[in-house]
Amino acid sequence: MDPAAGAFLGLLFLLSAQPWSPVVAGNTYTCDAPLASTLPRESFSSSSELSSSHGPGFASLNRRDGAGGWSPLVSDKYQWLQIDLGERMEVTAVATQGGYGSSDWVTSYILMFSDGGRNWKQYRREESISGFPGNTNADSVVHYRLQPPFEARFLRFLPLAWNPKGRIGMRIEVYGCAYRSEMVNFDGKSSLLYTFNQKSVSPTKDVISLKFKTRQTDGILLHREGQNGKHITLELVKGKLILSLNSGHASLSSPDAHVTLTLGSLLDDQHWHSVLIELLNSHVNFTVDRHTQHFQAKGESSYLDLDYEISFGGIPGHGKSVAFPHKNFHGCFENLYYNGVDIIDLSKKHKPQIHLMGNVSFSCSQPQNVPVTFLSSRSYLALPGTPGEDKVSVTFQFRTWNRAGLLLTTQLQHGPGALVLVLNDGKLQLSLSQPGHPARDVTTGAGLSDGQWHSVSLSLKGNHLSVMVDGEAATVAHSLRGRIDSGDTYYWGGCPDSRSGPGCGGPLAGFQGCVRLISIGDKAVDPITVQQGAFGSFRDLQIDTCGLMDRCLPSYCEHGGECSQSWDTFSCDCAHTGYTGATCHSSLYEQSCEAHKHRGNSSGLYYIDSDGSGPLGPALVYCNMTDTTWTSVQHNGSHLARVKSSNGESPHPVFFKYTASMDQLQAIIDRADHCQQELAFHCKKSRLSASHDGTPVSWWVGRTNETHTYWGGSLPDAQKCACGLQGNCLDSQYYCNCDAARNEWTSDTVVLSHKEHLPVTQVAMRDTGQPHSEAAYALGPLLCWGDNSFWNSASFNTETSYLHFPTFRGELSADVSFFFKTTAPSGVFVENLGITDFIRLELHAPAEVTFSFDVGNGRCEVTVRSPTPFNDNRWHHVRAERNVKEASLQVDQLPSKTQPAPADGHARLQLNSQLFVGGTATRQRGFLGCIRSLRLNGLALDLEERATMTPGVEPGCPGHCSSYGHLCRNGGRCRERPRGIACDCAFSAYDGPFCESEISAYFGTGSSVIYNFQEHSNYTFSKNSSSFAALFHEDLTLAGEMATLSFRTTGTPSLLLYVSSFYEEYLSVILAPNGSLQIRYKLDRHQEPDVFNFGFKNLADGQLHQVKIHRDAALVSVEVNQNARRQVILSSGTEFNAVKSLTLGTILDSYYPRFEQSEELIKPQSATSTRVQSVSGGVALSAPSRVIPPSLPEQVSVCTHFPATRTDGVKEQKEHSTHNFLPSVTPASDRSDEARSEVSVTQGVIAVVIFISLCVTAIAIRIYQQRWLYQKNESNIPQTGDNAETALKSEVNMQSTVSESQKEYFF
Repeated sequence: MDPAAGAFLGLLFLLSAQPWSPVVAGNTYTCDAPLASTLPRESFSSSSELSSSHGPGFASLNRRDGAGGWSPLVSDKYQWLQIDLGERMEVTAVATQGGYGSSDWVTSYILMFSDGGRNWKQYRREESISGFPGNTNADSVVHYRLQPPFEARFLRFLPLAWNPKGRIGMRIEVYGCAYRSEMVNFDGKSSLLYTFNQKSVSPTKDVISLKFKTRQTDGILLHREGQNGKHITLELVKGKLILSLNSGHASLSSPDAHVTLTLGSLLDDQHWHSVLIELLNSHVNFTVDRHTQHFQAKGESSYLDLDYEISFGGIPGHGKSVAFPHKNFHGCFENLYYNGVDIIDLSKKHKPQIHLMGNVSFSCSQPQNVPVTFLSSRSYLALPGTPGEDKVSVTFQFRTWNRAGLLLTTQLQHGPGALVLVLNDGKLQLSLSQPGHPARDVTTGAGLSDGQWHSVSLSLKGNHLSVMVDGEAATVAHSLRGRIDSGDTYYWGGCPDSRSGPGCGGPLAGFQGCVRLISIGDKAVDPITVQQGAFGSFRDLQIDTCGLMDRCLPSYCEHGGECSQSWDTFSCDCAHTGYTGATCHSSLYEQSCEAHKHRGNSSGLYYIDSDGSGPLGPALVYCNMTDTTWTSVQHNGSHLARVKSSNGESPHPVFFKYTASMDQLQAIIDRADHCQQELAFHCKKSRLSASHDGTPVSWWVGRTNETHTYWGGSLPDAQKCACGLQGNCLDSQYYCNCDAARNEWTSDTVVLSHKEHLPVTQVAMRDTGQPHSEAAYALGPLLCWGDNSFWNSASFNTETSYLHFPTFRGELSADVSFFFKTTAPSGVFVENLGITDFIRLELHAPAEVTFSFDVGNGRCEVTVRSPTPFNDNRWHHVRAERNVKEASLQVDQLPSKTQPAPADGHARLQLNSQLFVGGTATRQRGFLGCIRSLRLNGLALDLEERATMTPGVEPGCPGHCSSYGHLCRNGGRCRERPRGIACDCAFSAYDGPFCESEISAYFGTGSSVIYNFQEHSNYTFSKNSSSFAALFHEDLTLAGEMATLSFRTTGTPSLLLYVSSFYEEYLSVILAPNGSLQIRYKLDRHQEPDVFNFGFKNLADGQLHQVKIHRDAALVSVEVNQNARRQVILSSGTEFNAVKSLTLGTILDSYYPRFEQSEELIKPQSATSTRVQSVSGGVALSAPSRVIPPSLPEQVSVCTHFPATRTDGVKEQKEHSTHNFLPSVTPASDRSDEARSEVSVTQGVIAVVIFISLCVTAIAIRIYQQRWLYQKNESNIPQTGDNAETALKSEVNMQSTVSESQKEYFF
């Protein structure tokens, strides 16, 4: 192929590589002409050449003359090929080839550019990608479109890697076009003032654009003022641009009174940087290079109503006073435009709108200082000293992000003494060592690892050693023997491998950063001579460039994480953000109260993060873990608000501020199945709506700031209270009780439940202007239940079925979380493809979950292996995250696996296909099973909605007890629900959503609880029509029973438990006067009772103790505190006949049986207390909330008749009954089937169950009655303390159904 044809095809390839934007495509102007091929050979130069035929002049693309390309004398990483374009041009693309017909080609390279042939800057394809892909053979052309393009006169290609079987060989082309430039130079004392015509100002928008370059760290770029201190200022501060916006508001508390936007870093690098400022009334767009910040002022702030003049380069002296110190800009501007007006062109033409102050010129000088970059900890620069001088004098400047590193070391002449200068913890430390003398150290400076240039001057002369940093000196006196002469060689950054001595070979790594302006003995060092090999030596350096980059710009630390960095990496401090991970991407908190509940958490205050890794932060809410999980969000107006007019003026509405932001509240409401808020009105001659025409005089405002006049239970705009819709208002003429305007207090309580309008943000009651009229209202917290994403699931029934969603957008951070359950050995959960990039999560093997992806650095894979298979048909939770730092995968509670991202590799995940869930685009390796609660970057996907329209996929997935059944504690049984589980506590001595709340009571002196079985059986079974009712009468006979109780007391003697019968038989559990346990059985009225004393220990020690009693006929087993066990044989009988009542606490005389009794036992306890923690009969327990009558009498005992029954069959089944109801034998998950199979068992077995069950029910009734009274009285006790969480919890307890924490209840 001839060169012209090759160039033409290359150009066609370049044109097709990138789609044109509509603006460019519609314009005849293009910017991709070949620039290098038209240049003379003298425009090409290089570090060296292999021969005259391999010179840089032969390096044009597709050239075959000479040796067919450029090759250096030595193939190493210090070689370069340079092009001089003759003037600054806009460069849009580059292309490379190898040496013609050879084995010489470059596989990767660095591209650098410069305006004047000095102070080179490296072009980066992405924020962290510096290298360009090169060639794979000698003659193919590899093009690369530059996004964004750059402007430069000089370009350098630096080979990084080449064909290992050949050498470096390159032919190149550069594409672009001419670049128009207008420049102005400010000397640090000058400025430019532009005064414009009022008509030329856009009433809605101001646009300012410019480019600048400088070597100074500080200076004013532009300033514009208005009235009352309003101003806009763009200022360079420590190499960063700060846009200050002052609205001129007098109130300093206004959040928009003074706003600063900060962008850019290391902008003092003497390279061009672009700035764009767009002011759209109250909206501001601020762009520096490729990074943009947006700001929207609240209220009526406007940044356009300023004076009709703007200054550049400084603030004119005749302008209004500015409340901050400022320094004029020292550097150059290029292409400065204000609303399309070329300011520099006007200045050159001396137009009257322009006023120049100071020395302003229209060219940009190029300073000639040459920086040196130390690329690695093994880099060094060796420079010769000044022999014969009796002093040491060295000056230089450095900049770095590393907190520690070896900066400089030298061996002094005439002795083994040495000087070592190190950077340690951001401070400079200079050490002078000499044998026989203690080391002399000088430490100075602080925070020197901030990326700024810092000047250093050190000297050693006479008896003083000094070091100066940024003009601040530190000195120390010393005594030395002999003459001190300058060292032969000074080593910057590190040491050669062959050198040993002070500072070399130690634990401190070499310096990484940039150094410039080096002087030794008052003589400046030119690094270019070092680069050419004429002076000193070096290793692993880049000369004439500072390669320091700010890895925290842009900051990849999310959610307010603080970014810090070193030379080659960055890290994020996630403390106090609520997030975790390498980039603070993952939330520490569950996304709902429902998720907290199914981790086994009880009611309480929790942080929830509704959008996970999304932009919303965590919110503090109260989670009420009842059978229905309620989320409660409190506000600042939970107390009763009184409304009364004053001086004839209508009262102002009350605004409510919640503990969560409006965005957080909306996320909580959107996730919930139902939300509501209770609003209680109390009125006295105050109406909600006017009676004559229905005009509202009271209203409320919702989340969207819309006013609403409807009340609870009604449709919007119905203007009726709940009593009006139900027809039970006090006055039938009105739809609200308050509208009757009675001269007495009435009330309306409404429940607002339209999710779209909640929460209530303000309430207004205006009808309080009449004499003696008054009103009050109380707004409850926002209450929501349900989580429409936590249980959102789909069942995949075939391997070829899948769900598809829009492309996943997770370029820099991507997280995927979900639950799955399956019996299949493998299958793909989630897959999304790009051209070459992809992301995939799959069950790779029965015990392996794999997360794989490619962002351009090659396939990366993270695998979690489990000791047990995942395909066990139980729910397993998967969370995968990929960011620019690392990839991580966690499954259930197994250890998380992570894999770091390659250094300086590709960072952006670019996908373009649909997202496949449960399968792949090829319909292979599909997933069989269920996927639930799928979230991508915090966004929940509606699997159920998509499954309803997809063949082979069904919405929902049954069977949750296998995964969450363990949450049902203490014998509670798991019951399946379509969306979750419920714990049935009917067979447990505990209550609550997970059967964890103990049914307990506090017994004061002389108190007791008595339960009579007949009353309970009559009430319960008449309501339930149970066939068990026939078993409860006088002839009921128990062949055995089990009882468990826990207690705590310090008083003796004490009665713990007493069970009596109609035949004067009984069971009693007593603490004797010495605190020992005594159990009495009397199972035959004609015989003396069996009395057993168990001297385990003193049980009246105030500690919690548990007693278990199990009787099987005459054999009684007793266990105390789960370890002390004893068995005894009864002599008084084997059957407990006609059970009558159960008593806890002191026995009343009328109920006490006729037998020999201890006077000490009968009389009331004095200053003693007993707490019964739980009373249980194995698995036979009753949930108290399901048997409490709506209005039980409040007396302690209820005495009624108990009918008779037979005893046949009980003895026959006694062994079976005592075996089947041992709680330690039958697991909770198996008992539900057993209970159903035992319906036809004989009366003795059932009697044991019902007996113990109703004992617990009786206690529960009394506890719940007194609990309500105790809570009611307790609510009147004033609260102390100012703990916000306590106040919120207290308020929630009063306004929602809150499960009780353990308290003491008095009888």
